[in-house]
Amino acid sequence: MFRNRAVWLAALGWVSANALLLVLADRRLPLDLPGTAERPTSAYLVDFNVRLAEVFLIMTLAFFLTRRRPRPDLAARAPERATALRETLLLIAYGAGGLALGFVVGRTFGWHPFGLHLAGSVNETNDHVARSEALAWAGYNLVVFAIVPLAYFWRRYPARALNLVSADRRGDLRLIVVVLLVEGIVQIAALRPEIFDLGARQLLLGVPLTFILYMAGTVLPTMVFIYAILIPRFVKLTGSVATTVIFGGLTYAALHVWDSWAEYGSPREAAVSIAFLLLTYFGPGMVKAWLTVRTGNAWVHVWAYHALAPHTLVDTPHVAHTFGIHR
Repeated sequence: MFRNRAVWLAALGWVSANALLLVLADRRLPLDLPGTAERPTSAYLVDFNVRLAEVFLIMTLAFFLTRRRPRPDLAARAPERATALRETLLLIAYGAGGLALGFVVGRTFGWHPFGLHLAGSVNETNDHVARSEALAWAGYNLVVFAIVPLAYFWRRYPARALNLVSADRRGDLRLIVVVLLVEGIVQIAALRPEIFDLGARQLLLGVPLTFILYMAGTVLPTMVFIYAILIPRFVKLTGSVATTVIFGGLTYAALHVWDSWAEYGSPREAAVSIAFLLLTYFGPGMVKAWLTVRTGNAWVHVWAYHALAPHTLVDTPHVAHTFGIHR
């Protein structure tokens, strides 16, 4: 792994993103995040690098929990190299088009642009999010990034080739439980989610609504687009698990380019937003890729590291507020 050029480039990119924020953001981030006026940039950088340590902890846990399992041959699940390259390039172009159209649709209706996070997800937003926006966002992402790609590839490849079948259900379940427990504890300790301050009615209605909304709007689109379809093709094209995991992290970060806190009004704001985006999502994207290449099952990360923690755990108060669910 340490002889892999992509690993060293990723490390250099991480250090460069840290340095870029320090130089361009000065003491305060020029982003639409609550609390940036009081919180220095250095505090955000400490958080990012602590989170990266947690990322490697989870990846190490996943390695030890799967070390005795036969390693899935994901390259064999992809088509021959020329076809894999063509499908990868077309899918990336399709994803960029989906993001561009999501920008147009969101702005046309006076909403935030549609990316893989609803405005206010995980990081709060100062803007109001309407019910119509939340429902349209979930429906758009489900169709564009999950249903359409899956329908296309399902006709050409079996479920195993799309990482949709478990080869070891008991092993996958054990891995899910351990990773979910660790991630849940970290999320509670780091973010202090307000879900514990909600009333019984808000929990009864808000938790299942949040789960369904985010399953449609971000979890299934992420799983299908990146970890079911692209990951086997990344392995085929690179011949390297480490490079594949890095590509998975970069692709995951790119699909969040329209997060509501990002500012693209000037070159400085754009550079800060992109650096912040990479530091926020590159690590989680790598974890999802690592869980997939270790198990050959794209569903593992859905339950271990996405649908329940962080989204249902952290975003239930946001959804309860958006849909007017009171105590």
